[in-house]
Amino acid sequence: MGFKLRNPIIAGSSGLNKTVENLIKLEKSGAAAIVLKSLFEEQIMHQITNAIKHSENTESYAYPEAEDYIGHYTREKDLGDYLKLIEDGKKSVSIPIIASINCLSSSEWISFAKKIEDAGADGIELNIFILPSDTKRDSEQNEQVYFDIVMEVMRQVSIPVAVKISYYFSSLAKTALKLSWTGIAGMVLFNRFFSPDIDIDKFEVTSSNVFSSPAEISTSLRWVAMLSDKLHCDIAASTGIHDGEAVVKQLLAGAKAVQVVSTLYKNGFDQIGQMTSFLEGWMNKHKFAKTEDFIGKLSLKAAENVAAYERVQFMKHFAGIE
Repeated sequence: MGFKLRNPIIAGSSGLNKTVENLIKLEKSGAAAIVLKSLFEEQIMHQITNAIKHSENTESYAYPEAEDYIGHYTREKDLGDYLKLIEDGKKSVSIPIIASINCLSSSEWISFAKKIEDAGADGIELNIFILPSDTKRDSEQNEQVYFDIVMEVMRQVSIPVAVKISYYFSSLAKTALKLSWTGIAGMVLFNRFFSPDIDIDKFEVTSSNVFSSPAEISTSLRWVAMLSDKLHCDIAASTGIHDGEAVVKQLLAGAKAVQVVSTLYKNGFDQIGQMTSFLEGWMNKHKFAKTEDFIGKLSLKAAENVAAYERVQFMKHFAGIE
């Protein structure tokens, strides 16, 4: 994204990053940059609705001016807290602070982007995930939303913009390439989303797999390797990166940086120091002076065995297993 980072490890967006105290701790622990806890488009709109619904003066519903005022106040208060975190964070740490917006549309929230830039954020990460579940929308319509959001935000700000996407695309490689043509500075592969489960005794839909596991690295690793030489922007890898070895793997695949979250919840902020120590030791062992010396060394383009990233390897792996 144009930043000169002291190492490739970024503290990804999470509840750990919502206080200035933790931002300071993350920097001291070795984080090279921090993505703030996401500001949700859905959350903002839900709060506006609730503020109107629970207003003590129920008669005010009949007056559009009152409804507009309550909606405006709720938006400004929620955003105000977020802007304050950016402002105070910039005064307290020297590493880049990247704001995060979890968005579903290119609606009114777009105006928040300029305020976030004015508050001092070094960049914006647009966390976009649209589940292709609407039977009335085809793949092109779903994908167009991503481009609408990106272009509207980039018209508002001059700071670097990254897009965090999922692998739910009918043509992931082509869509990622087209997104990289828009002028974004980075792409994060991949975002992590709510995974539903069912409690069979309480008859309730619950959540599952809140944290990633080290085994989940394979999906992002494959696509980082396949896309890193094709996109016109930097790639940051996310999901399943729990230790220094995983960091090395993603850099070899072509990522310029990695985002970590689950391992910080499980092992604490000191895990970042352990990861950087492993990276430094590995680089010394293999005589690499800087990360640029080996980033992408095992990408699809550079790898001797390109089939390792393709489906044929799956068939070979399970050959002979009955």
